[in-house]
Amino acid sequence: MSVNSEFEKTGSITSLCKEYLKNNFIDPETCERLGVKRGLRNPDGTGVLAGLTNVCDVVGYEMADGKRVPCDGKLIYRGIDVADLVDAAYREDRFLFEEVAWLLLLGSLPTRQQLADFRAILERLRELPAHFVEDMIIKAPSPNIMNKMARSVLALYSYDNHPDDLSLENILAQSITLIAGLPTITVNAYQIKKRVYDRQSMYFHLPVPGQSTAEHILSTYRADQQFTHEEAKLLDLCLMLHADHGGGNNSTFTCRVLSSTGTDTYSAIAAAIGSLKGPKHGGANHRVMQQLDQMKREIRDYYDDDEVAGYLRRVLRKEAGDRSGLIYGMGHAVYTKSDPRAVILRRNAAHLAQVKGFEDDFHLLCAVERLGPRVFREEKGSKDVCANVDLFSGLIYRMLGIAEDLYTPLFAISRIPGWCAHRVEEVVFANRIIRPAYKYLGRPQAYVPLEERV
Repeated sequence: MSVNSEFEKTGSITSLCKEYLKNNFIDPETCERLGVKRGLRNPDGTGVLAGLTNVCDVVGYEMADGKRVPCDGKLIYRGIDVADLVDAAYREDRFLFEEVAWLLLLGSLPTRQQLADFRAILERLRELPAHFVEDMIIKAPSPNIMNKMARSVLALYSYDNHPDDLSLENILAQSITLIAGLPTITVNAYQIKKRVYDRQSMYFHLPVPGQSTAEHILSTYRADQQFTHEEAKLLDLCLMLHADHGGGNNSTFTCRVLSSTGTDTYSAIAAAIGSLKGPKHGGANHRVMQQLDQMKREIRDYYDDDEVAGYLRRVLRKEAGDRSGLIYGMGHAVYTKSDPRAVILRRNAAHLAQVKGFEDDFHLLCAVERLGPRVFREEKGSKDVCANVDLFSGLIYRMLGIAEDLYTPLFAISRIPGWCAHRVEEVVFANRIIRPAYKYLGRPQAYVPLEERV
């Protein structure tokens, strides 16, 4: 029996909804009157300070005389500008996601020997426990890969001899195991989803020794296991740029909230995956690609700025697109003038777009990035709107031939090092359960005996 079948059969859920709406209402204006900071946001849009961190800083503005002053965005991993890490990755022609994972977890760049040892550990841990794939993935497929990832992470609890041990040594060991194993879980979950729900052939490739995380994903995802160096480098870049984004983003904060209770690593990371699944958080690049496809159908000349700007204007007026009034890939809670991740992805994706025949798509997204702030300013009076990372990440995944089912799961794979770094920090240093307050608005009512209720 499906979860909803009983309600569908009796129609009882409709009456329950009416009963709920009759007895419940909260006016958003009440929040303003009582000084409630909805979404843990201050009136000026900045986040409410809830903790301290050494892991990551997200810089989108400066404060001057109590006011936000827009500035070029920066993303800082453990004191190092992510732009410098990207420059090193391309200058030295190296895959850097593993190095970034070490940096976020431990706080410094690894030596050559430390990095070699760390890569070797990750390689060994990519192969999942005996019978895990058969019992936990193949026998219980899911139409949504994020749900399957969360279930699989929770299932790993049963394969751990010390799952509830909160020592630093044990949490680090669990974190490294998850960083190594989640890509394998994700690709396997997608393969069985293809077979069961899409009625397509599936294939399970074993990990290949000596590969980076990006190479491992492409090798196990593709039927022929073939990929170019440029493709793997671009995927590695996406992994690096998504690896962390401060303690206040929703999924990382979720991880920290659960970690503050003293729960196990698997529960905390599974909750973070559930948070990231939400379309307001991790699913935006999928929406960008849907928006791009619709723009290509409705815009005659992709290279006519006036026509593209006019279309964006209609989107904001809810006259075009999905009628939500949202231009997906534009705007961010912190960044104002620029999102450094979007800038870096645009710069490094241009060549592959030309090679793969996606020049028009790439040009159209660049036009959205260039024209969007002006249209926002004219329509909404907003001065602080820029393209965000989702504007280009979805196109990169499409150019790599990766199914849209895996866009958000790739985000989760990338973010595991950041989640784990923040969990370690919360457990070792914070040592206080996170417990904000909610203002009670309920009205007093007397108890009525059952026989007197109407």
